[in-house]
Amino acid sequence: MIVGLCTIQLQIPASGSLKDKRQVLRSVTARARNEFNISIAEVDHQDSWQLATLGVACVSNEASYVQGLMERVVRFIEGYGELVLLDYETELV
Repeated sequence: MIVGLCTIQLQIPASGSLKDKRQVLRSVTARARNEFNISIAEVDHQDSWQLATLGVACVSNEASYVQGLMERVVRFIEGYGELVLLDYETELV
């Protein structure tokens, strides 16, 4: 069993309040969850208006599948118009 973990650092430049930020994050996490069948949640910077850290997890029996899935998730989030990808890190356990 292979567990894939990915932390994604984001900036939300247009956000002027926590309400704006959470609306954007709720949208992107719901779409990613539906598109890729992953677990995803905000895990850091909850009180910052323009910064967010998302944690993504998935389980499979093939490391190559997990690695490819995490790359597709990062590209999906990077292509989401209201977010700026600052950094990400993927780990396979």
